Amino acid sequence: MTTAQNRFEEFTPKLASVIKEGYTAANLRADAIAGLTVAIVALPLSMAIAIASGVSPDRGLTTAIIGGFLVSALGGSRFQVGGPAGAFIVLVGATMALHGIDGLVLATFISGIILAAAGYLRLGTYVKYIPYPVTVGFTAAIGAIILASQLRDLFGLKLSVAEPGPLFEKLPVLWEALPTWNASALAIAVLTIAIIQGLRMARPGWPGMLIAVVAASMAAALLSLPIETIGSKFGGIPRTLPLPAMPDFSFDKVMAVLPAAFSFALLGAIESLLSAVVADGMSGRRHRSNAELAAQGFANMGSALFGGFCVTGTIARTATNVRAHAHGPVSGMLHSAFLLGFMLLAAPLASYVPLACLAGVLALVAFNMVERHAIAQISSASLGDALVLFATFAVTLTRDLMEGILTGFVIGAFLFIDRMGKSVLVEENDAAENAGFGKIGEDTVVYRISGAFFFGAAAAVGTVLDRIADRSANFVLDCSAVPLLDSTAANVLEGAVRKAAKKGARVAIAGASMQARLMLNAHGVKPPQVIFAVDVAEAIRQMHTERTP
Repeated sequence: MTTAQNRFEEFTPKLASVIKEGYTAANLRADAIAGLTVAIVALPLSMAIAIASGVSPDRGLTTAIIGGFLVSALGGSRFQVGGPAGAFIVLVGATMALHGIDGLVLATFISGIILAAAGYLRLGTYVKYIPYPVTVGFTAAIGAIILASQLRDLFGLKLSVAEPGPLFEKLPVLWEALPTWNASALAIAVLTIAIIQGLRMARPGWPGMLIAVVAASMAAALLSLPIETIGSKFGGIPRTLPLPAMPDFSFDKVMAVLPAAFSFALLGAIESLLSAVVADGMSGRRHRSNAELAAQGFANMGSALFGGFCVTGTIARTATNVRAHAHGPVSGMLHSAFLLGFMLLAAPLASYVPLACLAGVLALVAFNMVERHAIAQISSASLGDALVLFATFAVTLTRDLMEGILTGFVIGAFLFIDRMGKSVLVEENDAAENAGFGKIGEDTVVYRISGAFFFGAAAAVGTVLDRIADRSANFVLDCSAVPLLDSTAANVLEGAVRKAAKKGARVAIAGASMQARLMLNAHGVKPPQVIFAVDVAEAIRQMHTERTP
């Protein structure tokens, strides 16, 4: 296959691949059942996430309908289902507080441009390099922040001031309002959580979230409980989608929301590709990461045109899709169609949904975002990885998501450099004797370097090489076990060769890869200063036959 063909396939939506394979009525039936199953999960979740983010519930449905359809239609994953995600609640809420709904829509549109560009620049390949402890740490922190954001509606609190966004400013305000708690709101929230958890254990195949929302809403309406509902706070939700409109692209507005747009794009890329990887593990398929990023970009632009907010592939909906035996992307597209059907036909019923009920749904989602098993596993396996995890968690909790990810990534990078540096070994090698040369004499020694020889290992390896060069003996460096050699390592070797030459000794380098030889040549390590040989035996043979300069 040519390079052009590879590139074309890399950006081909999975929908096209599925249709090319042959799409049958049986496939459509499987996708329809899976799409309906996912829509039942997405319905209460989309509204709950929207409300928690500080926007009206209809915008959550719009995001799921428009964004979810485009993610599935254009994406590089066979099973990815997109929509509003709990991970974005903190960022969306902060953007709403600073820039209002117009700023949020504009930031979403710009994030879509960034994501599409990242996909076509093939940057999706690099998102996977974010360490696993970082993703576990920031996901846990987001879960804690989401849970804190739901305390007001869980307890039905009446605040005397606007609820602050930052966690440690929010908690004192909520504590001060604790005497105003509403027993009915708390009872509805507890009922919602109990039904979801009970059905998850007793009837895992049933749509627990939807059943819980319906039951709690009926209980609140029949008992005329004095609690806030979607109708009392938002006036219900409209029965149609809004008409598409371009956001305001004034220069000042764009510059104001640009940091938020980059945050949306980064989190969207991480969340969507992580979800695609989970789908691959569950299904045995492989996603196209760059096509997926491009699709996420178009989905965010489409969502913003209809007044929605951030879209990403979500693990909960995607996993539900796989478990429901979806055949391909059509299931995700149908999930959007089913949500649109609900909006057109049953929107008035949403007015009866208590906010405490949706707070209970999100509280459970937030609790499940904290991967307790993964945290315990990482903490017991490695002190360094535990440091990365808890540093990410702490900074995300006390500062913001971007700083948390950056902190965890930097600490993880330094730990990786330290570990790789310590893994490089320099040891005396008996390969010469094994090759049939017997004792090769005091004037020639053979040393083997094992591992990636790069700047992280340069100081330690350089010290050993200096000691070898001080022996006034010819020496052979076996580099056959060096997969990588960078410019810092080449500079260290050049210094050792120069030092050996001053003492009248000769140096041979055996088994170096072509990449290593080119790097060494660029730093002046080349014949006649050194002998290059394919292996140790050849290096020693040349040492014995060539005249030392």
